[in-house]
Amino acid sequence: IRSMIERWVPSLPIVSWLFARTGQILGSRDNFRRLVQQGSAILVFPEGVVGINKTYDQAYKLQRFGYGFMRLALENKLPIVPVAVVGAEEQIPALYNARAIANLFGAPAFPITPTFPLLGPLGLLPYPVKYRIYFGSAMRFQGRADDEDRVIGQKVDEVKAVLQAMLDRGVAEREGIFF
Repeated sequence: IRSMIERWVPSLPIVSWLFARTGQILGSRDNFRRLVQQGSAILVFPEGVVGINKTYDQAYKLQRFGYGFMRLALENKLPIVPVAVVGAEEQIPALYNARAIANLFGAPAFPITPTFPLLGPLGLLPYPVKYRIYFGSAMRFQGRADDEDRVIGQKVDEVKAVLQAMLDRGVAEREGIFF
């Protein structure tokens, strides 16, 4: 599986190297099409940057989805397989997003966590949480990639509703956060 990453990730010193070595690529239409031609499975994050900017009070509440993933799925006649991850929200729980500081670094977020910046860079180490990954049934959609936003938005809302239900069920079923 290849993940589509945000445009700012290649600017991160260590992370960009690690992501490139593990096959993650910049989320562009051209890269998506190239991966489809190669027969790759592609992982996209419809929340995009908005999903990583949220604070812990918004944990497991999906934010606005972009429409690009749906347009690409329709254009390439691909199914969408919803994948919900429970555990990631507790890994580095942000209490506050210091946007002014993030802007200084050209980053989309600068999370203030219970341990960062108090413990310096060590405060950004993830907590030892247990991840639970849920795979939904493939969703197939009909239509054109260039349909009006209203039409695409209805399809996107279907995917979002399925994912939110999967997250809600996963959070309710778990017995604890840590290993």
